[in-house]
Amino acid sequence: MRFAVLGSGSAGNAAVVECGGLRLMIDAGLSAKQLSLRLQQVGVDPASLDGILITHEHGDHVRGLKIFLKQNPVPVFTTQATARVVREGGIEGGTWKFFEAGQVFAIGAISVETFAIQHDAVDPVGFVVGHEARRFGFLSDAGFVTRSVTERLRGLHGIFVEANYDEELLEADTKRPWSIKQRISSRHGHLSNSQVTELIQDIAHPALRRVVLGHLSSDCNTPDIILARLRECLTNLGHGHVGLHCACQHEPSDWFDF
Repeated sequence: MRFAVLGSGSAGNAAVVECGGLRLMIDAGLSAKQLSLRLQQVGVDPASLDGILITHEHGDHVRGLKIFLKQNPVPVFTTQATARVVREGGIEGGTWKFFEAGQVFAIGAISVETFAIQHDAVDPVGFVVGHEARRFGFLSDAGFVTRSVTERLRGLHGIFVEANYDEELLEADTKRPWSIKQRISSRHGHLSNSQVTELIQDIAHPALRRVVLGHLSSDCNTPDIILARLRECLTNLGHGHVGLHCACQHEPSDWFDF
C-alpha cells in the first residue's frame, strides 16, 4: 500500500492511494488540469483511476471534479447528501455510487470504512482504506475528534490528518476577523496542532509507520511547529520510528509506503 498527496491547503486538496492493484483518488479540489498534471507527476495515468472518494462538498475538495469527470468518467463514491450538493454545480459524467456514513464497502479487493466527522458541511466523512493486513486512515476538515472517530483510526499503518492551525498563531493573526477565528476553532471547523497531537498519541502503536499532515494554514501554522511537537510526542511514547511529513499546496508529495 502507498499514498501520495497531490496538493493540500486552502486552495485545494487531493490525494491518491494505491493498493490491491487499484488506484483511488481522495477528493478533487485542485483544477482538473492540475489534478491530471500532478497525477502524471507521481506516475499515475488519470484514466487508470478506479474511483474517487469524496469527503465533503466544499470547493477546495471538489473544485476540479466537473471537468475531470468529463475527461475521465470514473466512479465517484460519496454520500447522497454530499452528491446532491456537488451535482447542483452541473457536474455530469462518471458513475455515482452512494454510501451512508459509517458504512463499509468494497472496491475490488479494497475495503473502505467510512465514518462521520464534525465539520460545517452537509455530510462530511473520513475514510479507512484497507487491503489484506494494511490499513490507511484519511481525516481532513474536522473540527473535533470524537471518541468514535478515534476508535475507527486505531490499528492503522499510515494516516493522513489535517493540522490546520497552531492555537497561538491563530490567536495572534491579524488578517482574520474574530468571527472567522471562531469558525476555524469551533467543533465544526478545523483541527489544531493540539488536537492532532492528542489523536496521534491515542492511536500510536508499534506498527504505525507514517503520519502525513495536511491542510496547514499558511498564516497560522508551520511545518516546523507541528513536526517538532509530534516528534516529541511519539518519541516519548517509544514510537520514534514513525515517519512524519507535511504535505504542501503547490506540488505533489513523494509516495509514502506503509
